[in-house]
Amino acid sequence: AELSLLCVSLPPGAVAAQRQVAVQEGPLYRTEGSHITIWCNVSGYQEPLEQNFQWSIYLPSAPEREVQIVSTRDSSFPYAIYTQRVRSGKIYVERVQGNLALLHITDLQARDAGEYECHTPNTEDQYFGSYSAKMNLPSVLPEVIPDSLQTTAVPQTLHKVEQDPLELTCEVATETLQHSHLSVAWLRQRGSEKPVEVISLSRDFVLQSSSDYAQRQSLGEVRLDKLGSSTFRLTIFHLQPSDQGEFYCEAAEWIQDPDGSWYPMTRKRSEGTLVNVQPTDKEFTVRLETDKRLYTVGEPVEFRCILEAQNIPDRYFAVSWAFNSSLIASMGPNAVPILNSEFNHREARGQLKVAKESDSVFVLKIYHLRQEDSGKYNCRVTEREKTVTGEFIDKESKRPKNIPIIVLPIKSSISVEVASNASIVLEGENLHLSCSIRTAGRPLGRFSVMWQLVDRQNRRSNIMWLDRDGTLQHGASYWERSSFGGVQMEQVQPNSFSLGIFNSRKEDEGQYECHVTEWVRAVDGEWQVVGERRASTLISITALETGFAVTAISRTPGVTYSDSFDLQCIIKPHYPSRVPVAVTWRFQPVGTVEFHDLVTFTRDGGVQWGDRSSSFRTRTAIEKAESSNNVRLSISRASDTEAGKYQCVAELWRRNYNNSWTRLAERTSNLLEIRVLQPVTKLQVSKSKRTLTLVENRPIQLNCSVKSQTSQNSHFAVLWYVHKPSDADGKLILKTTHSSAFEYGTYAEEEGLRARLQFERHVSGGLFSLTVQRAEVSDSGSYYCHVEEWLLSPNYAWYKLAEEVSGRTEVTVKQPDSRLKLSQAQGNLSVLETRQVQLECVVLNRTSAASQLLVEWFVWKPNHPERETVARLSRDATFHYGEQAAKNNLKGRLHLESPSPGVYRLFIQNVAPGGAWYKRAEDTAGQTAVRVTRPDAALQVDTVVPNATVSEKAAFQLDCSIVSRSSQDSRFAVAWYSLRTKAGGRRSSLALEDGEEEEEEEEGEEEEDPTERTALLSVGPDAIFGPEGSPWEGRLRFQRLSPLLYRLTVLQASPQDTGNYSCRVEEWLPSPQKEWYRLTEEESAPIGIRVLDTSSTLQSIICSNDALFYFVFFYPFPIFGILIITILLVRFKSRNSSKNSEGKNGVPLLWIKEPHLNYSPTCLEPPVLSIHPGAID
Repeated sequence: AELSLLCVSLPPGAVAAQRQVAVQEGPLYRTEGSHITIWCNVSGYQEPLEQNFQWSIYLPSAPEREVQIVSTRDSSFPYAIYTQRVRSGKIYVERVQGNLALLHITDLQARDAGEYECHTPNTEDQYFGSYSAKMNLPSVLPEVIPDSLQTTAVPQTLHKVEQDPLELTCEVATETLQHSHLSVAWLRQRGSEKPVEVISLSRDFVLQSSSDYAQRQSLGEVRLDKLGSSTFRLTIFHLQPSDQGEFYCEAAEWIQDPDGSWYPMTRKRSEGTLVNVQPTDKEFTVRLETDKRLYTVGEPVEFRCILEAQNIPDRYFAVSWAFNSSLIASMGPNAVPILNSEFNHREARGQLKVAKESDSVFVLKIYHLRQEDSGKYNCRVTEREKTVTGEFIDKESKRPKNIPIIVLPIKSSISVEVASNASIVLEGENLHLSCSIRTAGRPLGRFSVMWQLVDRQNRRSNIMWLDRDGTLQHGASYWERSSFGGVQMEQVQPNSFSLGIFNSRKEDEGQYECHVTEWVRAVDGEWQVVGERRASTLISITALETGFAVTAISRTPGVTYSDSFDLQCIIKPHYPSRVPVAVTWRFQPVGTVEFHDLVTFTRDGGVQWGDRSSSFRTRTAIEKAESSNNVRLSISRASDTEAGKYQCVAELWRRNYNNSWTRLAERTSNLLEIRVLQPVTKLQVSKSKRTLTLVENRPIQLNCSVKSQTSQNSHFAVLWYVHKPSDADGKLILKTTHSSAFEYGTYAEEEGLRARLQFERHVSGGLFSLTVQRAEVSDSGSYYCHVEEWLLSPNYAWYKLAEEVSGRTEVTVKQPDSRLKLSQAQGNLSVLETRQVQLECVVLNRTSAASQLLVEWFVWKPNHPERETVARLSRDATFHYGEQAAKNNLKGRLHLESPSPGVYRLFIQNVAPGGAWYKRAEDTAGQTAVRVTRPDAALQVDTVVPNATVSEKAAFQLDCSIVSRSSQDSRFAVAWYSLRTKAGGRRSSLALEDGEEEEEEEEGEEEEDPTERTALLSVGPDAIFGPEGSPWEGRLRFQRLSPLLYRLTVLQASPQDTGNYSCRVEEWLPSPQKEWYRLTEEESAPIGIRVLDTSSTLQSIICSNDALFYFVFFYPFPIFGILIITILLVRFKSRNSSKNSEGKNGVPLLWIKEPHLNYSPTCLEPPVLSIHPGAID
C-alpha cells in the first residue's frame, strides 16, 4: 500500500515572506516491506519556480550524524548505504509541483527507522527563513514495526446443490502494539475473472457488499458474523449456480497517522475454498388457450394460462395478463389480482374477471366483448423465491405465444355517398361537399360523421366532425379557418351532412373522406359501434400561379420624335375579377444599367407613380382592361427621355380567410426596347462656287443660301469659315447659333475682324449674308458657311438634326500699287551674350500720307530656313510679340522706340547666341547680321589622382576635384565610371606609375577603344541622382565637400571592385531664356583601386612578396630577350657565311625593338608581354 499526503502552498513570489520548509508530521508507523511516502513543501521564495530537495536521515544509533539519502539535483548525493537502492529506483523523489515533492521508499526496511530531514538549497541572493525541516521529536520517523497480521482459513473443496446453505470461517489476528483497526472481506473468484466482493467489514465496522450481492445481503441471504475475537464467518443461505467459484477472505491492518488519515500498513489473504453448485431441475412451461378466435360484440371470452412444472405446490409463481403488450392485470403468489384503471372499472361492473382456478391454471374472462377488445392477449408466469425474511425474489420468467382475437361489430346496413360541386376547382373558389347516408331499414341508433382529408403525401387530417350527441368539433389545423367562417359543416337532413370550404387553397387539394359511424346503446347502457362506412371523392385544386406568365409587346418599337407609342402587358391565364394582379411598368433609360419603377397598377385598382417618373406623368395614359388583367401604357410626344428598355412585372395576390393578402407569385416579362428616332432631315445648302476679286478697303459680300429644310419650325446655326492655302483646315470667323446669338471665332479674334464683320439674315429665312468691311490683302482666302439645322424636341429642348457645308467663294484682295520704301542699309554686329542690341528701321517713303504702317521684325536662325516673327507694331500702334519672342523668352527683353515719324528702333536686352535680324514694314529693309557668342570653356578637372589599396569589406573614396570653371554661375553634373578592358581587346592600364608612358601604336593603324565603361552613379546639374550601378547598389555614399570637390565612397569593398575608376564633369550655364545648356565636359585621370582578398591565392601570394614578384615577372624577360638575340645572331652569322653581304654600309639587317610589357602596378592582373608588329623583323 502507498500513502500520499500533499500540502498545496501559495505560488512562489505571490507575497514577499521568509522562506519556510514544511515536512509531513510524524511519527509514522509502517510495517516492514511496505511502501512509504513523505512529503516536503517549501514556500516564501521568489524564484525559480522549480526548487530542489535533498533528503537525509538521522539514525537512532547516531542521532547527531546526518546520512544523505537522495537529492533532486545531485546524483552523487546519496551515501553508500543508500546508493544502490537509489539507483535501482527503490528510493526516489517524485516532484508533484515546483515547490512540493514526495520521498518514496518502496521496500521499507528495519534500518530505515529514524528522523528524516528535508533540505531545500537557497536560490536567493541572501538567506532569510528556514531551509530544512524534520519530524517532531521525540518520536522517530518512521518507526518500522514487524508485520504480525495473520489470515488463515482451511483450504477445501465443497460440492453443494442449488438452494443449499454455505458457511465458511476465517481466522484474522494481529500482535501489533500500536492502536490499529482491521478490515475483513470475503471474495469470490472464478477462473481468471476479477474477484467479486461478497461481503466485507470495514475498519469502521460497516458491512457492505458488491452489486452482485447487495440485494441478497439486504434480504439477509448473505451474512458476515464475528465469532469471538478473531473468527469471521460467511453465511449464504441459498446457493445459486452463479455462486460457484473459489471463496477466500482478505484482511488489512490500518493505522492512523498524526494528521488523522488512515493508512493500510499491510494486507493479506487466506487460502481459498472451492465451491461447486449443482443446479436443480426447476424448468417449467406455460401455454395459453381459448375456445375460438372470432367473436361478436357482446359475446364472452375466456383465456386459460396453464402452468406445467414439477412440485408446483412447493414453488411460488406470479402471473400477469397483457393486451396488445399493455398490462391488464397481475397476480402474485397470494393469488390476489391487481388490475389497471380501465379494466378495474370493467371488473367492478362484473364485465371482467381475473382468477386462479388451481395451482396450475389461471383464467382471464371477459363477459361482454367490445369491438375495441380485438387484439393480442398473453400471459406471463414468473417464478419467485422466498427469502428467510419472507420476501420474494424474481427468478425465471416465461410467456407463451400471443393469441389474437377479432371482435366483429354488430352488422350495419348503412351506405355512404359523397358528392361535390366540382372535381377540379381554381384556387380561391368555394368547395361544397355532401355526405348522404342510406339505410336498408330503420336506423339502429345514432350517427357520428367525420370529414377527413388525405393529401397527396397520404397524410390524414381531421377537418370537422359531428358526434352522436350533435356536438360539432373542428380539427386542429382547421380551427382558425372555422372561426372566420372559412370551413363550415352542417346537418342538412337527418341522413345528409354537408361540408363547405370557402376561398379554397392549394393545400386543400386531396381525397375528401366522409367517415360515418353508427352507434347503438348496449345492455349496460353504454354506446357501442355497430357499423362504420367511408366514402370519398378526389378534389383537384389548380394553383393560381399555375401557368402564370407575363409578356410585353409593342407594335411600334421605333418611333420618331413627338410620335406616340403603346406598350401592352399581357397576363396569362385569364383570372376572374376576385383574383387581383398588380402590374408594374419598369423603365431603363438609354445609357443606364438600372431599372426604376415607372407606374404601378395596384391590386386594388389604384395607380402609383414611381419616384423618377415625373417626365412621364403628363404624357402617359395607363389603362387596364375590364375583361382581363392586361395593362396598356400609352406614351405621347415621344422624346429621348422615353427611349430605353421597358419591362412589365406582374404580382399575383390571394385574399386569405382572415382578409389578409398573400403574394403568390411574381413574374417578369421580356425586355422591350423602344427607340426614339430623330426625323429624317431635308436640309440642303447651296453648293455653288464663286470667285471674287477686289481691292483693299472694299467690302467682301458673302452669301449662304438654304434651299430646303426639314420643318417650317427649323432654326439654323450658321458658322462662317475661311480657308487659307497655308492651313490644313478652315478657321472659324463667326458663328450665329440657332437662337440668333453671335460668337466670334478664333480667326476673327486673331486677325482683329470683329469691328469689320456684319451678319444679316434675310426676311425669306433661308438666306444669310456675311460682310467683311474694309477688306485687306490678308483677308484673301476661300470662304464657306457651315449650316446646322435645329429643331425643338418634345421636351422643349433644342437639338441639332443635321448639318451641311456650302460651296466655296474664292476671295482675292489686292493692294494698291505700293510706293513704300525702306532704308536698305545692311550691317553686321557682334556682341557678347547677355549684352544689348539696337536694330533700326527707317521709312524713306510711303504710298499715302494717310496710310498707316505696320512694322514687323523677323529673325533668321542658323540652320533654320524659315524666318520667325519677333515683334509687330500694328497700324493702331499696338505692340505684339511674335512666335520667336514667346519661344525664346524675349517678351521681357524687347523694347520699341519711335523717336521720329518713320523711324523705329528695336532694343534686345540680354541677347542670346545665333540669328540674323532684319526689319520690315511691307517692304523689306536691309539685313543686320547679329552674332552672339558664348563664354570660352575654362573647365579643368584634376588629372593627378593617387591610386589606392584597401582591404576587403573596407571602404574606398573616389574624389572628383574641379580645378577651374568657366563662369561663377555655372553648375556641374558629375558621374563616376568603372573602366574595364573588353574581352579580346588589348589589356592596358589607365593608371600608370609616375614617369611611365604607354607606347604608341604604329602610325595609320586604327583600333577601337578597348575600354568598357560601367556607370556607378551620376548626379545631374539639378542635383537629381541617377540609378546606382547594379554591382554597387546599396553601397554608395555621395558627398559634396565644397562647390568644386565631390566625393563618392564605396562601402563593403570586394575583390570584384578592383580596377580603374574615373569621374566625368559637365559644366552647365544658364541661357538668357533662363534655360540651362551644357557648355563643356572634362574627365579625370583613372584612379587605380586594388581590393586585397583575405583568402590566399597564387596571385595574392606572388603580389605580396616583392622578391617573388620580381622573380616571376621581371627576371625572366631580360633572360628571354638575351636568348632571342643570341639565337638571331647565330642565325645571322650562319646566313652571313653563305652570302657575301646582305647589309648596307656594314650594318646588319637585324632590328630589335624592346618587347612591350604591360603590367599593373597594383597587381590587378598578371603582366602581359606584347610583341607588336615590327618589334622583330
